[in-house]
Amino acid sequence: MNIDFLKCWEIFTRNWPIFVYGIQMTLWFAFAGTIIGFIIGLLVGGIRSVEINEYDSMIVKILKRIARLITGFYIWVFRGTPMMIQAMFLYYLLKPILGWTPFSAGTIIISVNTGAYMAEIIRSGIQSIDKGQNEAAMSLGMTTTQTLMSIIFPQAIKNSFPSIGNQLIVNIKDSSMLNVISVTELYFQTTSIAGSNYKYAETFFVSALIYLFLTTISSFILNTIENRLNGKKRSYKDFCS
Repeated sequence: MNIDFLKCWEIFTRNWPIFVYGIQMTLWFAFAGTIIGFIIGLLVGGIRSVEINEYDSMIVKILKRIARLITGFYIWVFRGTPMMIQAMFLYYLLKPILGWTPFSAGTIIISVNTGAYMAEIIRSGIQSIDKGQNEAAMSLGMTTTQTLMSIIFPQAIKNSFPSIGNQLIVNIKDSSMLNVISVTELYFQTTSIAGSNYKYAETFFVSALIYLFLTTISSFILNTIENRLNGKKRSYKDFCS
């Protein structure tokens, strides 16, 4: 089956407001999910990285173990099940209680899902830091919270930035899964257009190009930021190589 490129252009020009709205919604879910998920990941990853020390009181040890069990269960569930299933389950389970819309539900679901992945990314970044820095901070009288916020987290975030940025790219694509709860993102809009013109191949080809454009631009921006963090200048030639 051949693709009619002129028909693709016609589909885009006739339906560009619908595509633009879908792009706006896709970017909202991608960025909101990544930012909120990053905050969740910092909290959960920090909890998972706190060691149980011998000098801790019995209550503190119990609380740390409970926190690890809860955060471990959260990561296990949300990393081990598809986001599409999570969206369907949580949306219809909590809708009678929260009365939420597909938009608010989609934002929360993609954020919580991303948070599970971010937690492991942050935890890995924390583990990559020399333990001597943590011991030095403790010897200076800094609390665990002060050590994490002032010394550990800044370095862990910098070390983990490529993985954190990659999660944004993943969210641009995975936001399409939220169409199962009628979120009007790019995939949902594409399906609506294809259902009205019956040109499925051409319509989804246009959508694929839009997704490719969004992920390529995002990758370039993230790579530029990463290299600036590392004190390097990045050229277009470096990006293409």
